[in-house]
Amino acid sequence: MLGECRRRPSLLLLELLWRWSFGLPITLILGWEGWRIYLAATAQIAASGLSDFSLMDPTQAATISANLYAALAPPVAQFLGWFAPLAMAGWAVASGLGRNAVLRRYDSALPNRWGTLAALQLLRAAALAVSVWIWFAGLHWAASATLNTSTDAEPNLVGYFALVIGLSLGVFVLWALASWVFSIAPLLVLLEDCGITAALRRSLRLGPLRGKLVEINFIMGIVKLALVILAMVFSATPVPFASEVSGPGLWLWWGFVTLAYCAASDFFQVARVVAYLELWKYMGSSETEMRESKQA
Repeated sequence: MLGECRRRPSLLLLELLWRWSFGLPITLILGWEGWRIYLAATAQIAASGLSDFSLMDPTQAATISANLYAALAPPVAQFLGWFAPLAMAGWAVASGLGRNAVLRRYDSALPNRWGTLAALQLLRAAALAVSVWIWFAGLHWAASATLNTSTDAEPNLVGYFALVIGLSLGVFVLWALASWVFSIAPLLVLLEDCGITAALRRSLRLGPLRGKLVEINFIMGIVKLALVILAMVFSATPVPFASEVSGPGLWLWWGFVTLAYCAASDFFQVARVVAYLELWKYMGSSETEMRESKQA
């Protein structure tokens, strides 16, 4: 499937077109609002002691981070309260149109059901938001569990970071294992010409196909994690040359690494969808042949 996607670059170009045509304006809006919130909270940020932030003193760093959170959380929450639902709805529409276009580019026999795909993508975005909330609530629980409130001893930082790493990896793995339902349901809408409820119900009863789909989704989750690590490594490559590389050159390098990561991630997204499609066709044809041989 990776080779097939490489031989058909129009699939990746369409994927980049619909994702980036939505993502770039959203990024600009977030950047503008972030800058506006920063200017409004400049005094609180300066009073938080950010200039003294250093991981060499974890306790002081935690205190500074808490002060920053107290200063920035209210305006950020107020902004996200109205912007997040609009962004989720816009993302659902863009995804419905874009995903339908990519799949029809791969197989022109598929129907045009972008509205149903958009509704499924909105459900997926809501499920992702719930998983992020669970992760954030887990971080608060980890902080409370490792805080020694009964004594004057310092917080158990080793235990806290161990819990944070474990919770983060756990939520990531669970999402990778469960999100395949929202990935296969849009394909079922196109392949079996069914509605949202029927597609979700059908995605939970796929028989032998289910294990293969979970495997593909889990492996692609690992690939995405590897891409994140590679992006972090390449972002850190100018560190040994900090005296020569700084300012605009450094920002340009980070921008290039970010765009390369997004393009690679989108390529594997296309490969995953195509793999789902071809696997469904193969398993469906195999089941048909088995039924015909039994009848014969």
